[in-house]
Amino acid sequence: MATTHVFVVDSNTFKYHLEYLFAGTGAGNAYIDFNNITTTNLHYATENNLMGMIADGSRVRVGDFVIFYLQQNFSQGIREGKFYGIFQVTNTLFLDNNDNHQFLKTQLQKSLTFRILIQPFQVYPNGVTEWEALDEIKYIQSPNQMLWSLIYRKLKGNRGNTMITIYESERLFQLIVNKNSHQYLQGNHFTFDLNTQQIVVSNNNNIYYGRIEQINILPRLMNKYTNNLQFETHLQAYILQNIENIFPNENIEWIGNEVSCGVGMQRIDILLSSVTNINRKIIPIELKSTEAYPDIIIQLQRYIDWLQQYYIPNRPSTIEPMIISRTITNKTTTNYQNIINSFRRFNSSNNLRIRYIEFTINTNGIIFNEINY
Repeated sequence: MATTHVFVVDSNTFKYHLEYLFAGTGAGNAYIDFNNITTTNLHYATENNLMGMIADGSRVRVGDFVIFYLQQNFSQGIREGKFYGIFQVTNTLFLDNNDNHQFLKTQLQKSLTFRILIQPFQVYPNGVTEWEALDEIKYIQSPNQMLWSLIYRKLKGNRGNTMITIYESERLFQLIVNKNSHQYLQGNHFTFDLNTQQIVVSNNNNIYYGRIEQINILPRLMNKYTNNLQFETHLQAYILQNIENIFPNENIEWIGNEVSCGVGMQRIDILLSSVTNINRKIIPIELKSTEAYPDIIIQLQRYIDWLQQYYIPNRPSTIEPMIISRTITNKTTTNYQNIINSFRRFNSSNNLRIRYIEFTINTNGIIFNEINY
């Protein structure tokens, strides 16, 4: 299996995404001045927002699926949002910076600085309306079967690249297939017909020839660490970029980040599904750029409760919570023992075991070390 990513588009950008087979996100007029270097002139809030987009894009892997969500636009006759698909990722996240050389910037009428390349998988002409996907419940047997990832995205106004779970993607794919009577388009080149609000086959073979610049946030992360500044969003992006190297023993089938788990503000920093033979586990990860502390388990408990109610019934899995935080050098203190005791109480009350991983940063990069307690 693979992760499905939903990219938000408008009727103009959708046309060029289809014609040039790419997807992307951006943030206004921001120019990325921190790629592969230690410093930035951006305000910290702007930097964190952009780093969040990098983190979102860094979960994307070759072979993942892409669905486009076309936003409502009454002036163009789009009375409600629609979901279109299905596409597949061929090139992971890269940077095409916001300047006069950004590919298709004029045509798009906006800057999309973070991009991926895609190819047709099974492309269907008609989109599924937001009401059909999120509100219609005649085939829903239980509330946990609803497409909560997309409902939360709508409620919270999340960024333009949202992942959905495997069981949610299976449902959304089936809605798209049924909407089109199982008939997908035969062809390799597409565009969007605004009059019919359909994806149609195009005779034009447009080539994507924009810049494809690798994104390296490690120097900036290390600079913030050295200067005792918060870097949790940077850490999240770095881990997502290197997840297979950090956890080489996990056969990861799905990756999520900033996973909403309620109508409040609670979000799981990173959520992984790993499967070996018939054994599947779901791994909610709480990230801290600081040292761990006893009350960290309060947030983790919310994650466990939500997963048990909304995720596990749809995709049975063993829950294996994880905390990744800065190394506590002195492990003889009372505070450290309080942390470990809080982990043990949590484990006992939930009948599971927290994996506790510490990281250190030096001139060679980031080193992760799992602690046996």
